[in-house]
Amino acid sequence: GQYTEKRIHISSKLPVWSRPLVSQYLYVEEKSWNYYPYTVTEYSCSFVPFFTIKVQSCYENNPGTSENALSLDDEVLAKREVEHIDIAHDELDAKKYKPEEDCRLFKSSKTGRGPLTGKNWRETLDPVMCSYKLVSIACSVFGIGGYMESAAQSTIREVLLHGHRQAFCWIDEWFGMTMEDVRHYEKTKQEETNEKTLAKKDSSSSHQGGGAEV
Repeated sequence: GQYTEKRIHISSKLPVWSRPLVSQYLYVEEKSWNYYPYTVTEYSCSFVPFFTIKVQSCYENNPGTSENALSLDDEVLAKREVEHIDIAHDELDAKKYKPEEDCRLFKSSKTGRGPLTGKNWRETLDPVMCSYKLVSIACSVFGIGGYMESAAQSTIREVLLHGHRQAFCWIDEWFGMTMEDVRHYEKTKQEETNEKTLAKKDSSSSHQGGGAEV
């Protein structure tokens, strides 16, 4: 398997004048364990220490017919709420919509898969894979815990819908990759992201300095 740890800084969302003061303290930490067909990802926030998100995943070659793919115990099953995400027909936020990432329009040139048409595409197409996920959210901040957990669940659903639509519509970019190819791709993207982050920090510092001189 593989373990990765990322720190996602969110200072770009703050007013320019405040970024140098707090940028090192405001971040989301992501820890991920990947041992296909299973993954476990945990998120925590530096600015909300009592708020955590844990996502357990399992991938199976079926259209979503497994009742307990993650082998949950009876206590967790009793609390579980099941949601089905249809990457073809569930409505996506209009701001994120792109025709080239619409599964109802896309057809893979490498595999011939797609477009995903008809409400029962999961039962009629082969091969098909389902990503089973258990999302556990905990927030022990008195007074706002329930609100934050509800808001997080809604946001995560949108992220999963968007991400899995992209995974299908980008199939021609990753189909046929070896594990070495995947690792190289991940490393390249990580380096690109780090370069962009550093460039933004440098730009922010220069902008802040100029303002002080004026």
